[in-house]
Amino acid sequence: MTGIAGADFGRILIALGIVFFFLVIRGLFTKFVLGAIKRVTDRTESEIDDTLFEALQGPVRLIPIIVGVFIAFDYLALSDKYAAIGALLIRTLVVFDLFWALYQVTGPVSSSIKRLEAILTREMVDWLVSFLHIAVVFIGAATILEIWGIRVGPILAGLGLFGVAVALGAQDLFKNLIAGILVIAEKRMRVGDWIMVDGIVEGTVEHIGFRSTLVRRFDKAPVYVPNANLSDNAVTNFSEMTHRRIKWMIGIEYGATIEQLRAIRDGIEAYILNDGAFASPTEVATFVRIDRFSDSSIDILLYCFTNTTNWGEWLKIKETLAYKIKEIVEGEGTGFAFPSQSLYIESVPGDAAELFVPPAKG
Repeated sequence: MTGIAGADFGRILIALGIVFFFLVIRGLFTKFVLGAIKRVTDRTESEIDDTLFEALQGPVRLIPIIVGVFIAFDYLALSDKYAAIGALLIRTLVVFDLFWALYQVTGPVSSSIKRLEAILTREMVDWLVSFLHIAVVFIGAATILEIWGIRVGPILAGLGLFGVAVALGAQDLFKNLIAGILVIAEKRMRVGDWIMVDGIVEGTVEHIGFRSTLVRRFDKAPVYVPNANLSDNAVTNFSEMTHRRIKWMIGIEYGATIEQLRAIRDGIEAYILNDGAFASPTEVATFVRIDRFSDSSIDILLYCFTNTTNWGEWLKIKETLAYKIKEIVEGEGTGFAFPSQSLYIESVPGDAAELFVPPAKG
């Protein structure tokens, strides 16, 4: 035996040397050419060129290998049968590299188009990227199969029949998939939003998937909610609030005079209206009113909204407001009421027993 597939061992060794030579070329190309391109992209203000460069590095570095394999096969001068296999292999590598580049580029390009997010939201862009990735993989695999003479049409027809059977047993999966699309299309929530679904979950949205949505509760436990539950139930999105509400019922002692009540009410109202932390009455409802006579107090209703929606800042504003109300109430010479009961005895029966008073210890 003097060779393999119609090529002698000398040609095979030289062909391997050609492939090794192009491996060296790839290393030099990566170091000098790609290195120079990276330095240029690092100096630009745009991030698109950086993401594209990082995405295309792998496919570009494969090109010298493809060229080396092509030249090596051409040099071997194989017999017709093996030459045809070599040609198919080269075409497969070219198609693989092309679709690999498309797969890599899809994500960075879609993520860099800010205008697209304004129309579709970030979550829908992520879904679109995932769909494009699947489409590129499917089309690339189908193209490679066609190169090797494997007809894709009959395979798809068989998969269609199989898909019908699967669909009958996967109705919930498709229901959740469609529900997820509706949730994103309606912009009910986005990643990072604080939501509450009555009777199901309350927490922060971390990921909206094809079948379920990951919501992180405030105790840090993850909850995977089927998208159908988010689509069919009322969802409260606290992150979309324009203001945060403060609603208090302030109980004042019954001993307070009308002048004291008016002064307290006016003082609280003046503070709310003049402090920039609170929203203007022209934007939202704002009330400071004597509301009712309760069992143990005269109640003042305080109903207002803060400009901030941040929970921490809101708590700080409420704390400062509480200090101010206490200062106003005590400054008017009265105080806060607390639940109490008074027992009035009109008379003591004449034959009532005397109270026993124990003697003092000697």
